[in-house]
Amino acid sequence: MLSNRSLFSFIFLFFLTITLGLSQNQQKVPVGEIKTPYGKIIISLDERTPNHKESFIELATAGYWDTLTFNRVIPNFVNQGGCPDTEEGFNDPEYLLAPEIKPELTHKYGAVGAGRDGNPEKISARCQFYIIQNPEGVHRLDGDYTVFGQVIAGMDVVEKIADAETNDKDEPLIPVTMKVKIKYLSPSKFEKLQRQ
Repeated sequence: MLSNRSLFSFIFLFFLTITLGLSQNQQKVPVGEIKTPYGKIIISLDERTPNHKESFIELATAGYWDTLTFNRVIPNFVNQGGCPDTEEGFNDPEYLLAPEIKPELTHKYGAVGAGRDGNPEKISARCQFYIIQNPEGVHRLDGDYTVFGQVIAGMDVVEKIADAETNDKDEPLIPVTMKVKIKYLSPSKFEKLQRQ
């Protein structure tokens, strides 16, 4: 039987262990990992677009994109993946998200943005994302679409996808499948990837 002192010590150590474990997880940085037949793409998720960041984490954790593909591939422009475009646009409120357009987040090489239809409110289709593949950037999109991330590893994979043969609708002839998940990196590992 445990003495009161031993019981107190056990409870103290138990809660200390849980608290330390939680604080370590909170210090880790979430990144998106997109696995494709060509390799992996790692993206940072920007704190300045908290709703888009949280949405990406939610959909990736739920496995939303795991049955979808990069369905629009245009060299020197973008690789777009997720729910396909429809003639009627996006109207499912579950997958719509208010824009978080920040002037400092531009459509530079490797930027990750949220797709949308031509709606004047610039509401994002959170089920769709694109990666800027043009080395000069695509700055004509700045101010019109939400940029919420940046490729920090795997631009070589983005380039390989852009080289895929496509049909007249810019869909790869051989589907470029994806499995998207969230990984949690230590701040030092995250900073190292950003510097590469």
